[in-house]
Amino acid sequence: MPIAQPIGPAQVNARADVRILQRLLNGQPAGAGLVEDGLYGPATWNALTATRPDRDADTPVTPDGADLERLIPGLPAGVSRVRVGCVLAEASSDRIARFHPPLAAAMADAGIDTPLRRAHFLAQIAHESGALRWLEEIASGQAYEGRADLGNDQPGDGPRFKGRGLIQLTGRANYAEFGQAIGRDLTSSPEAAAQVAEDPELCVRAATWFWVERGLNARADADDLEAVTRRINGGLNGLDDRAKYLARAKAVFPVSVSA
Repeated sequence: MPIAQPIGPAQVNARADVRILQRLLNGQPAGAGLVEDGLYGPATWNALTATRPDRDADTPVTPDGADLERLIPGLPAGVSRVRVGCVLAEASSDRIARFHPPLAAAMADAGIDTPLRRAHFLAQIAHESGALRWLEEIASGQAYEGRADLGNDQPGDGPRFKGRGLIQLTGRANYAEFGQAIGRDLTSSPEAAAQVAEDPELCVRAATWFWVERGLNARADADDLEAVTRRINGGLNGLDDRAKYLARAKAVFPVSVSA
């Protein structure tokens, strides 16, 4: 299930878990009007209690309990904002609202259209971007200077073409290939390259382009987290964190949700 620990009176009430509960409640047909701040309080608990058939106010929400089994099927189908928000629970509601439209469109165009494909893709971008916090590599990019394998053959190419996007696009050659695929100039100036981090649509499309180019739908179909991670990372860095997001995503995108 998407939460890691119990929620309720005298519980840990981890912020990400509470935010998931708030988004699940807001995503029900009747809505709940909750602020999705991840802070446990009376408003959240009263909204949850109102969904329980017996109006029980004492029993905690547990990762494998009846509350989540009841709430998840009530969410809008497909790559809806609330389902994406539950996977990327650490991201603010504003961040989710900004990225959801291009994300849903790009995933559809890339054939990321089954529960397993959606779950694996969202798990990877959640880890790679720190739940939409990091859209550009923090390092300067100087380490990539002169890297012929990345196509960095001009002075300044390392910093200019450092990692950007939800799955970091790196190197002049990759920027050029991606730009050609989408019909955009991304190599003529530093400003052109910076668009990959600044424009949410390009930020997302860089990730789905990489996903398709590396044949990752097939590895997601096989439910092979290690194989997907190696194709993206070159190793298994952050595997536990990716597995955490994948477990969330599988709960939020169960096999029955395919629309």
